[in-house]
Amino acid sequence: MPAAASPAPVPAATGTVTTDVPSRLDRLPWSRWHWMIVIGLGTVWILDGLEVTTVGSIAGRLSEPGSGLSITSAQVTGIAAALYVAGACAGALFFGWLTDRYGRKKLFMITLAVYLSATALTALSFGPWWFFTFRFLTGFGIGGEYAAINSAIDELIPARFRGRVDLIINGTYWLGAIGGALLSIVMLNTSIFPKDIGWRLTFGLGVVLGLVILLVRRHVPESPRWQFIHGRGEQAEELVSSVEEEIEEERGEPLPRAEGEITIEQRKSIGFGLIAKTVFGKYPKRAVLGLALFVGQAFLYNAITFGFGAILTTFFDVPTGSTGYYFAVIAAGNLLGPLLLGKLFDTLGRRVMISSTYLLSGSLLFVTAWLFDQGSLDAVTMTACWCVVLFFASAGASSAYLTVSEIFPMETRAMAIAFFYAIGTAAGGISGPLVFADLTKSGVVGDTVLAFQIGASLMCAAGLVAAFLAVKAERRSLEDIAAPLSTATGKAGATPSTSTAQAT
Repeated sequence: MPAAASPAPVPAATGTVTTDVPSRLDRLPWSRWHWMIVIGLGTVWILDGLEVTTVGSIAGRLSEPGSGLSITSAQVTGIAAALYVAGACAGALFFGWLTDRYGRKKLFMITLAVYLSATALTALSFGPWWFFTFRFLTGFGIGGEYAAINSAIDELIPARFRGRVDLIINGTYWLGAIGGALLSIVMLNTSIFPKDIGWRLTFGLGVVLGLVILLVRRHVPESPRWQFIHGRGEQAEELVSSVEEEIEEERGEPLPRAEGEITIEQRKSIGFGLIAKTVFGKYPKRAVLGLALFVGQAFLYNAITFGFGAILTTFFDVPTGSTGYYFAVIAAGNLLGPLLLGKLFDTLGRRVMISSTYLLSGSLLFVTAWLFDQGSLDAVTMTACWCVVLFFASAGASSAYLTVSEIFPMETRAMAIAFFYAIGTAAGGISGPLVFADLTKSGVVGDTVLAFQIGASLMCAAGLVAAFLAVKAERRSLEDIAAPLSTATGKAGATPSTSTAQAT
């Protein structure tokens, strides 16, 4: 695609420039070019869901004699899982900083390469230390993906579609989870594959799918918004012009005139101190909102999913080999939430939808906890309750990534995503298991009820925070929601809506 080709690199030059690139991007109609962006950047979450679910499913097989790896199930779900989480947190922060400094395209190529290489080497594991090392590096790559991908998507997708597209892309994690749950049933069948081969092929399949995504991703361009701020205004103009020409040819009619300009004092890099000062000093209420949303969804998901298999086997006598079918069902509920509710985040608005999805999922989990405590549920009805809870929770959790991506200035976007993702992941992957492990595995109904109630309480609290602090970002330009730090306010060419964006 000619519009997707990257311009020849030229040295960055700084100065004060006036540009209409953001308004031109936001007024574009949906096109094949946007589908290329979605497929090239968004489908990696399918791989993440596939990988995480697969590792959980193969834990028992890896610990069996003849698996080719001398490791225990507890080490897979404990040490390896903790290292994956630690890697994701570290990768998000490390690559998030690099993404804001060196651009979206360079980093979303590098992070996918790290992820795929580590996954391939995991398949070749011959000892626990090798497995642990590459689980950490796999997490390192996927953490970087969250920062690089979400920032690029939001800067390339028109404002009126941004909410639903971001939610649906993040929700596709659960399509991978469904595939991982069902794939593990086949790949771990010893009548089809030997014990020491099936689990390795599962990782290998993820690598093959990732290589296909990598080929598509080569055509995804750098963010023009990043380019014009970092002294590459000519490249941004050339890229947007080529996209406009492609879309006009596709539609057979000229595009409407774009309205609105912004004047920028270009700079080559943004210091970390300025990023932190902006996020927590200029936008303290938005920082509180981001923390509340990420921590709330992290604890709710751990309250339900951390002891998922133990709850089914302990309280409802479900055979261990059958839990994958139940997981596929609740994963489907997670997938449908963003798919069916995503459009409402752009029409009814962010505040209404974010607060309602958080409050509804938390409230419904309280009801599920009460029914479970009363002995009114069996394996099927419990799974049905989880499915409904996670239908709303998944849309809410996806909106957390959307929120922190769009409510902070462009220069801090990737780092903001990385920071809040790291906090949420640490809460869910470290604090969550510490809180919920003994509760859900104790075999005491009251302990599991308490786990549900903790997750539900934090989700409801986050919903209340969103009701008061959520930003009305629907159908608004990113520059209108939070003016870039490089905006030359008060100079000719700066639009009023951009230069006077309010900090809250």
